[in-house]
Amino acid sequence: MSSPSAPTPGSWPAPAAVASAEPPHTPMPTAPAAAPGLAQHVQEGLSRPFKTLSSMYFYDDEGSRLFQQIMALPEYYPTRTEFNLLTRHREAIGRALRPQNPAEPFFLLELGAGDGLKTKILLRHLLETDVRFTYVPVDISEAALQGLAGSLRAELPALQVEPVVADYGDALRLMASRPGRKVVLFLGSNIGNFLPPDRQEFLQHLVLPLTPDDRLLIGFDLQKDPRLIRAAYDDRQGVTARFNLNLLHRLNQELGATFDLAHWQHYTDYDPLSGAVRSFLVSTRAQTVHFAALDWQVEFAAWEMIHTENSYKFTRPGIAATVQASGLVVEEFFTDEQEYFADVILRPEA
Repeated sequence: MSSPSAPTPGSWPAPAAVASAEPPHTPMPTAPAAAPGLAQHVQEGLSRPFKTLSSMYFYDDEGSRLFQQIMALPEYYPTRTEFNLLTRHREAIGRALRPQNPAEPFFLLELGAGDGLKTKILLRHLLETDVRFTYVPVDISEAALQGLAGSLRAELPALQVEPVVADYGDALRLMASRPGRKVVLFLGSNIGNFLPPDRQEFLQHLVLPLTPDDRLLIGFDLQKDPRLIRAAYDDRQGVTARFNLNLLHRLNQELGATFDLAHWQHYTDYDPLSGAVRSFLVSTRAQTVHFAALDWQVEFAAWEMIHTENSYKFTRPGIAATVQASGLVVEEFFTDEQEYFADVILRPEA
């Protein structure tokens, strides 16, 4: 499950009107316009022998609201654990990230900054120690960045902020031409949402524009009691189930699909050998789903699944091997008292 510090959710296009038989002076009902690329993704993912949908589409308005609830659940340890970790180690992390020369320009780039809740721990500490730096939050959503910039102006008025609306690769290439140390933040457990080959490719692309003087700070959710991990993705209150099922509701709204949520279930499993939590939507009966916006339909067998998310958990040796294969070296390894989570400082190899 993606953490809020690096969400893919953006602000979707303005709602589009839907045909109505209402009287002329009655406001016409509206439905959200489909997110860019959603239709193509759905047709490709649901045409596979083992059907799949991307977790990047979890985050419409309702999905974002439900994820806020998930973060407050007693079972969902990652967000509060990393928050406490950063609070506990902020001084050591700050020392490791900032350049030795206090006059050197210093840029803190955060990929998918979200609401900046955890990042503000580091930002406050760096401001309190009179470090000269510029915070560069990066997101494809201009609305998300405007909201973050507004909260930072109110809470940290002395902070220099340069929001960048771009994908991660473009933002890193843009900043590479600026003099001084660049520190790339990828907090939360978002690195775990990549399949291993995609994770390797992602890290390699992060390294390309960086110099050996630059740094990365990446969050890794660690392997632990399998029951604890599984409960975090299948809570007793059913909030995570509603979050997963909301993806089908979104397809009903934006693509005119006919998913009957009464005949779908949320299912999660955890494989301690691979470290993978996998989330699915399960069809509880044979059914046909129509997509009005696509003039298309999909057949589902009873108990057929749609794979919606991976969330990998890591070991310390596994992290070292993963980053080494991408041209990175572990410089500092910070974890919480229970060793549930790690924030790892990496540097590119010379």
